[in-house]
Amino acid sequence: MGAAPRWLPRAGVLAALATATIAVPLAGAGQPAQSGSTTQAAVAALGYPTAMEVLASDVQQTTPTSLLAGVPGAERVSDTTSRSLTRDPLPGCDGQARESGQNGQIPSSDLCALWEPDQMLRGDAAVALSELNLNFRAAFGRDICLTDSYRSLAEQRRLAYTKPGLAASPGTSNHGWGLAIDLCTSENSKSDVMSWLSDNGPIFGWDNPQWARRGGSGAFEPWHWEYVPGTTEMGTNY
Repeated sequence: MGAAPRWLPRAGVLAALATATIAVPLAGAGQPAQSGSTTQAAVAALGYPTAMEVLASDVQQTTPTSLLAGVPGAERVSDTTSRSLTRDPLPGCDGQARESGQNGQIPSSDLCALWEPDQMLRGDAAVALSELNLNFRAAFGRDICLTDSYRSLAEQRRLAYTKPGLAASPGTSNHGWGLAIDLCTSENSKSDVMSWLSDNGPIFGWDNPQWARRGGSGAFEPWHWEYVPGTTEMGTNY
């Protein structure tokens, strides 16, 4: 006999695939073992992984935090959330801590602007807060509402005069180092928001300090949050 035509192997593969995808479903469960074997051989001939290889794969697919839809209530962000998913959480900020001034006298060029108008923080604190905010946005569908961040020395003096007992002595506030924020009343009045922040804030270095908590050594200020790595480094986490 002469050599088989060059198209014959391909025709055989196509016939096998046709049998598996058309004939077998129509015929029911007539010969499941034989059709399954034929199908695997055909798939292997085309260079694709078999069904068994796919099912046996130990590769796990996960959903990036950035793709999560907002939910009515917030859920705790996994401790294993990869920050590589948020490579540039605060455009224009390099995340560097620049301490080129005294408390309340830091040039705006050495601070990073946040999403709220006129709100700024030290670079590392700003980037960490922005990463936290991206996860907050995924959970609640909006940004964290802020009323205060960096405070100039003049602003510290004004608050010390108008709100005695609720403001640190001028020149000593962590706001003056760009390491503290105050939340809007709309945030600290909501139990689901505060519970979420209490769970997730520390993952990104932000926390409501012990002195500001109920029963703490200072005034009860659930709205006041500080960047712990920064205050620890400076020795101002009283």
